[in-house]
Amino acid sequence: MSCLSLCVCLSHCLSLCLSVCPRSFVLISRPCCRPAFLQSSNNMDIRPNHTIYINNVNDKIKKEELKRSLYALFSQFGQIVEIVALKTMKMRGQAFVVFKELSAATNALRQLQGFPFYNKPMRIQYAKTDSDIIAKMRGTFGDKEKKKDKKKKAQEQAANAAKKPVNAVNTQPAPPATVQVPDNPPNYILFLNNLPEETNEMMLSMLFNQFPGFKEVRLVPGKHDIAFVEFESEAQAGVAKDALQGFRITATCAMKITYAKK
Repeated sequence: MSCLSLCVCLSHCLSLCLSVCPRSFVLISRPCCRPAFLQSSNNMDIRPNHTIYINNVNDKIKKEELKRSLYALFSQFGQIVEIVALKTMKMRGQAFVVFKELSAATNALRQLQGFPFYNKPMRIQYAKTDSDIIAKMRGTFGDKEKKKDKKKKAQEQAANAAKKPVNAVNTQPAPPATVQVPDNPPNYILFLNNLPEETNEMMLSMLFNQFPGFKEVRLVPGKHDIAFVEFESEAQAGVAKDALQGFRITATCAMKITYAKK
């Protein structure tokens, strides 16, 4: 048998074997591909901390109004020790809120994700690094930085001394006073008083529209310290009343809520 005939014969035998039992002879090699969600990413799994980062904030809102509104919205979840909202080109549309307790930051992040804040849905995540204030509270901040911050803080306190108390959103608010407020018979409309001068319809709407049945906020022209909030039913109004009784829109004004007179 010639070499050519032998090669043809062997090729024929191999083809016959592969057609009968291909798995015995064929080894398939596939590249190792990891799913996209298993691949490493610098933007994933940021360590939970006391500071939350907010973006997609309406950049047309004035700085002080923005800080007051953020305080009014986020302080329902726990004590706030600092709010940072700068109007520089790099920081426009962004803000940081620092909570004293980690659980408060986590709860706020979950509950307010996508919340329509001044008609724009907020995007919230943990900040990449915790606030210097938290580091100081833990005693992990450098002595040199502590001295610099102490001097800066003294200057800020001196500058804010002549301003309204509402500007001091970076200070720790006093705990809510447990005051018994005389009330009227149940009503689907709530009456609010002891409101700070800078209260506006947007701030109150952000507080109350988290409760089922919320309809609208009505301010009283010429009287900044009172307002009315309407719900669909007396029961829904009662839930909001109990939850926000004594809530501090600013550090100095505890809101008083009663049923409106029929």
